[in-house]
Amino acid sequence: MACHAAMLLRIGQRYLLIDPALSQCSSLLLFAGPERKSPSPLSIQQLPRLDYVLISHNHYDHLDLATVKRIMRRFPQATFIVPLGLQTWFARRDACHIVQLDWWLTWQHDALQIKAVPARHWSMRSLYNRNRSLWCGWVIRSAALNFWFSGDSGYSYNLAEIPRRLGPFNLTALPIGAYAPKWFMASSHMDPDHAVVLWRLINCPLTIPMHWGVFELADESLDEPPAELNRVLQQSGADNGRFAPWKIGEGRSLANLTQEKS
Repeated sequence: MACHAAMLLRIGQRYLLIDPALSQCSSLLLFAGPERKSPSPLSIQQLPRLDYVLISHNHYDHLDLATVKRIMRRFPQATFIVPLGLQTWFARRDACHIVQLDWWLTWQHDALQIKAVPARHWSMRSLYNRNRSLWCGWVIRSAALNFWFSGDSGYSYNLAEIPRRLGPFNLTALPIGAYAPKWFMASSHMDPDHAVVLWRLINCPLTIPMHWGVFELADESLDEPPAELNRVLQQSGADNGRFAPWKIGEGRSLANLTQEKS
């Protein structure tokens, strides 16, 4: 299941949720800020279990306090895996199990391995804590899956170090939205052009375009990013069906991902 940057993975009998911002608003104040334009496809109450919650950084459209509280009430034993500097935020809200990772560090449990990887972004949750905590992407590896979730990131050729060290990937998630105006947003958000450049640089794995269609965070319309992605892919001659939007809330079987579009 994918929605904005929120993704739910079932790996074996384990459930893993990434950046679950499921509230109606993405803001410090519940009655202000960017409102959700697409309904949340999931409620925490619908989950049969939840083992791990990964947070890429502390912006409100990725770290949503109301959703975190619902998770802790329903699944108090869930482990929150967060980038450097966010452990205190979760501890103050009485999370029981917290793992904090710097870039390139790894947490492992049984056959599941989770590594924090670099991203080109920033963090801030109030006027007084800009860049006081880290931001990251995640690489999630199991017997059948090697998944790179880039998190929020502007384009940088240095990101190619991630597949050099940890690839090849059979699934990735790359951002395509919140890029306008480009002169202002490019340092922290990829546009479809840059997303396709990076995708081709990592040998075109099956990729979920994310960070579009839910919150109005920039000047482009909600439906512009996938249209631009399609245009860029067609113009580049790289439209092989492996980098195409999923429906918001759509789920697919991990067991079939390695065969899909191969």
